Amino acid sequence: MRRLNDEILSKFAIMPEKKLILVIGGGAAGFFAAINAANNFPGSKVIILEKSGKVLSKVRISGGGRCNVTHHCFDINELVKYYPRGEKELKQVFSQFSVRETIDWFQGLGVKLKSEPDGRMFPQSNTSETIIKCFLTQIQRLGISINLNEEVLEIEKKNDQRLHVTTSKNSFIAHAVICSIGGHSQLKNYEFLKKCGHTIDPLIPSLFTLNLPQSGIKELMGLSVKNCTVRVAGTKHQFTGPILITHWGLSGPAVLKLSAFAAGDFFKMNYNAGILINWTGHLNDELLREELSQQLGSKSLVINTPLYDIPKRLWEYLVLKSDIPPSKPWIELGKRQLNKLIEMLCHDLYEMNGKTTFKEEFVTCGGINLKEVNFKTMESKKVRGLFFCGEVLNIDGVTGGFNFQNAWSTAWIAAKNVLN
Repeated sequence: MRRLNDEILSKFAIMPEKKLILVIGGGAAGFFAAINAANNFPGSKVIILEKSGKVLSKVRISGGGRCNVTHHCFDINELVKYYPRGEKELKQVFSQFSVRETIDWFQGLGVKLKSEPDGRMFPQSNTSETIIKCFLTQIQRLGISINLNEEVLEIEKKNDQRLHVTTSKNSFIAHAVICSIGGHSQLKNYEFLKKCGHTIDPLIPSLFTLNLPQSGIKELMGLSVKNCTVRVAGTKHQFTGPILITHWGLSGPAVLKLSAFAAGDFFKMNYNAGILINWTGHLNDELLREELSQQLGSKSLVINTPLYDIPKRLWEYLVLKSDIPPSKPWIELGKRQLNKLIEMLCHDLYEMNGKTTFKEEFVTCGGINLKEVNFKTMESKKVRGLFFCGEVLNIDGVTGGFNFQNAWSTAWIAAKNVLN
């Protein structure tokens, strides 16, 4: 009997230790990292720590509840141009796991994606619940634990070379930690990372619409223009594309791209800036004058002849703003009035005073300084065994599935290297 007990104890003594991987944050990047880490290292134990009482909140609301999984852009050099911050680093990231790999990953689990004309990609089911169900099924299959309402307070590297993680409920000794807490507007959310020695770049809103409180253009709310150029006065920031007039000011793809790429300058200006719109899209003063001169022999009323795909109500607004009477025909248009109309069409000026979050999709620039991360592995250069993925990094994309693609790619790389 004693000999049998000795044999049993001997077997236990040589059993390999089950390695613990902690994933901080129960969002898109956190789930993707946890699932891939558990697949890559089947002998490990993976636990997701989520400070709130729910998971995958952003996945649920993304794309109006359809989940904009990624963007149909397979050229990495083109793809990285949609990221105001992180373009250089993402070339290295996307060369390891890009849009094609994302599509294949989801399809391998029975989730087929479809492309829309603007390049956005959604599950064929047209509901984010498909993605959430996919993730939760994998979590259950792999035995991954989810600890809700558990906030990480401190990460320490001790002499045993393990990461000692203190939370609001427990203490863990982990072999590795993947941090995927997302983007936040308050520095307090990054305090435990600052204690690790990491630099937190300024947290600034990156995806927002423009408030024009003093402008009468708001009375045209609901109108959209297919092709305009919007720029910030005094800067080089400008984008061409559709814009939408809202009850507070301006929105639409061109405005949202502008807000992302000009985020730093908008912040410095305290969101008070001159916004110039070229309603023709691309024509300059000289070309516009040449084209409008062909109208000058017409007896039609200026106000009744909208040009350049400008909606009729907006054209009327711009004509009146140019001090052209409603009864004025083109043939009677004077030089001063023509000049004023050209100015309105090419350089229509509005005073921005404040911003509004775009739907529920709050995105910040700022977060972990990119120089402090090895983008081959997503491991911290400050703390060995600590990895990052998603919007906790100072990386953000414009709307259209790009922030999720960053989440999938960085999480996949972190999960691949987490115990190597």
